[in-house]
Amino acid sequence: MSSFFRVLSRLPLRFLHALGAMTGWLAWFGSSTYRRHLRENSVLALGEENARRIRSVAIAHAGKSVFELPKIWLRPSGETLGLILRTSGLEVTEAALREGKGIIYLTPHLGCFEITAQYLSCRMPLTVLYRPPKQAWLRALMETGRTRAQLSIAAADLGGVRALFKALKRGEAVGLLPDQAPRVGEGRWVDFFGKPAYTMTLAARLTESGAAVVMLWAKRLPNGEGFHLYFQPPSQPIHGTTEERAKQINTEIERLILQCPEQYLWSYNRYKHPRGAQAPPPA
Repeated sequence: MSSFFRVLSRLPLRFLHALGAMTGWLAWFGSSTYRRHLRENSVLALGEENARRIRSVAIAHAGKSVFELPKIWLRPSGETLGLILRTSGLEVTEAALREGKGIIYLTPHLGCFEITAQYLSCRMPLTVLYRPPKQAWLRALMETGRTRAQLSIAAADLGGVRALFKALKRGEAVGLLPDQAPRVGEGRWVDFFGKPAYTMTLAARLTESGAAVVMLWAKRLPNGEGFHLYFQPPSQPIHGTTEERAKQINTEIERLILQCPEQYLWSYNRYKHPRGAQAPPPA
């Protein structure tokens, strides 16, 4: 499988996105669970009419998110960064750098979230949190693709959490997917689009360090042209208790998703109940 990934990495992004779009539809027709998650999650957030309107595009983008990985992970950094054609809001990051603070980049499962770390690490030291996959071949590819100059990876365990806090203390940057469902004991039930979702507290605890918070996502441009990176500050400062901060972060994630809902990964099982976790609060 790793050899197949390496072959794919040499193909044009336009072709990879076309393959991905077809694969997205195969997943839609082939899995009733996939269809249920995508429908239920998008309707909850957008309403029936809007969810139906973006559904076909969202199905295609879900497949694109998989087939663009070989290009991003396995090609030389210069080639990968060449796929980023535009940036907006970069001054948010530059302001934080001038203050000498650490920076927390929060990137949801929106657009091409893998390429954001590649871009950031060419500008500053960056440590990103990741959850190693069970498949050994995929883990090797992921670690190869995500480990670049100035880019370090930290597994989602106690050692990885410590690495993130140490990076912030050094005034460096860290990145994570705050809408990733955590393991039992690592989250709290917090509303996400009006429904309780078991939400990681790590992102909230990192904000307690006083580091700057930047919301970041990469939009796929039409016809496989490349990507447009958006840097945005939170709509209001993240403050309060850990739970209050987690609620605010979920609100900020919702704000980003609504900017481009067709590129959010609605099929992700965001509302799953981790085994052993307490029951969510009653509706």
